[in-house]
Amino acid sequence: MAQIVSAKKIFTSNEWLYDHSIIVEDDIIIDIVATKSIRKSAQQHICTSIVPSFIDLQIYGAHNKLFAVYPNADALFKLYDYCSNGGALHFCPTVATNTYEVFYNCIDAIKDYWQKGGKGCLGLHIEGPWINTIKRGAHIESLIHSPNIKEVKKLLEYGKDVIKIITLAPEVCSNAIIDLIQSYNIIISAGHTNATYQQALKSFDKGITTVTHLYNAMSALQHREPGVVGAVFNHANVKASIIPDGYHVDFAAVKIAKKIMKERLFVITDAVTKTTKGFYPHQKAGDKYESNGILSGSALTMKKAVKNLADHCDVELEEALRMCSLYPARVLGLKHLGKIAKGYKASFIEWE
Repeated sequence: MAQIVSAKKIFTSNEWLYDHSIIVEDDIIIDIVATKSIRKSAQQHICTSIVPSFIDLQIYGAHNKLFAVYPNADALFKLYDYCSNGGALHFCPTVATNTYEVFYNCIDAIKDYWQKGGKGCLGLHIEGPWINTIKRGAHIESLIHSPNIKEVKKLLEYGKDVIKIITLAPEVCSNAIIDLIQSYNIIISAGHTNATYQQALKSFDKGITTVTHLYNAMSALQHREPGVVGAVFNHANVKASIIPDGYHVDFAAVKIAKKIMKERLFVITDAVTKTTKGFYPHQKAGDKYESNGILSGSALTMKKAVKNLADHCDVELEEALRMCSLYPARVLGLKHLGKIAKGYKASFIEWE
């Protein structure tokens, strides 16, 4: 039986529709029509304002259950609760530089979560350990290394259809490693990298399509060495995530990046949770988290990110909404998410 969701305002990602209704069957939008053209139904849900649900491609845990420390389905159910309350009905649980045992356990946990009917989890994002120690940030130096083919292939085989994104430093990984990861249809994101401008451009042209948390943990834009940041700004196609919490990146720097990159810039929360176990003892410090005295993660939700973009970064609300929904969907090639349109998944939220 069809369900009907009616609203005074619906943002499709292209435009606002007023006094329209979304007709849903089997979790798919089959039509969007003027509300006055349909009969009232017991299956009708009435809202004030509806927008596409958000997609968070980098988040580490919630409700005191850091995924790397608690690699089980319960931690993912808690993570979904946090994400969905913040408007993100879809997410990539993320694990920072860690042991391979932890990576394998996280892969198993996602499979178990899916088998138990868990919602929203798109797959695993692994950040490190194939990164540059110079730009390690809060990552554990003793675990960082350049990988060999054997260890990469073993991880990719174990995580087949689960691993969706790997953040690495292109200058510490061989071309053969890059090619191998891409052969598994995994998104490679450059991050925690000290690559030069030319090295970064070369890696983008070779197929690295995304950069992890722009500005943070990468070679900076300087007038004699433009670095990774300069390469991102000057490249026509590469996308980049950004953390608009005012701590990881000054709001003025977000404005600069947005003016240059336009639709290539998208939002992640990079949110963590309090923990005293594992390699990353995240502790709340105001509206952010620190680990061993180093900035280690945000306390953002996607809803808060949208408001920060609109209130502090001169980004129009509609574009801020796209940065948290449509643009992340494009990164993963999710053609059924990020919009409210006929044929798309019925994935939308009420907006204040």
